[in-house]
Amino acid sequence: MSLLRERGDGVAVLRLDRPRVRNALGGELVEALGAALAGLDDDPGVRVAVLTGTPPGFCAGSDLKELSRLDSDAMVRHEAATGRLARQIQHLGIPVIAAVEGFAMGGGFLLATSCDIVVTAGDARWHLPEVQLGWVPPWGVQSLVARVGPVTARRLVWGERPLTGGEVYALGAADELTVRGEALERALEVAEGLARLPAHAVASAKRALADAVGERAETLDARTAWMFGADCGSEAARRSLTRFHSPV
Repeated sequence: MSLLRERGDGVAVLRLDRPRVRNALGGELVEALGAALAGLDDDPGVRVAVLTGTPPGFCAGSDLKELSRLDSDAMVRHEAATGRLARQIQHLGIPVIAAVEGFAMGGGFLLATSCDIVVTAGDARWHLPEVQLGWVPPWGVQSLVARVGPVTARRLVWGERPLTGGEVYALGAADELTVRGEALERALEVAEGLARLPAHAVASAKRALADAVGERAETLDARTAWMFGADCGSEAARRSLTRFHSPV
């Protein structure tokens, strides 16, 4: 299993569980997470979902070993599927809260910021390394634009250095800041507060603002996915992918 599920009183916890690859988003995990979120949204006993990761961290982004075995078209399709998963979060009726410890890298960064609320430990490491690897992030950029504005989002996408959870919180990319080891506890406190509210009104409020939060997300994802495919043909990208290539 690459995804663990726990149920509480109106709150469900989904835990990315691929610690040997830093909870990287392989195809199986993306499919499992999408199905799990859809199932929770249909479950009248669930009012809020919390997304977190098995230690050592939240998520290291795309599984580059898996990607390195694909041709360019297949890589674009894989990333497009992950982008659909991230966009799906805004169209659920239930709130989704990300609890980040350790690290949120690449697609893990953007998966977290695609959630409705982000709780981060102050010492968590946040970074978008894609440009350093030779390509643009292929999805999820709109989630940054919605949170921090286009100018700051551009700086984050360039990713010239990692940021701490405290820095990400100060920029507005995260909503709650905790000390190390308490992000999940705080996320559950927030979730329990939301779960006490009338579920239909919570869903209405989320859906009323979905377009404002995710405006042009699908169009932007289509553009960045195309750019990602083109970028992956560059020498810099080929060198990066070669480092992760595994014949198995």
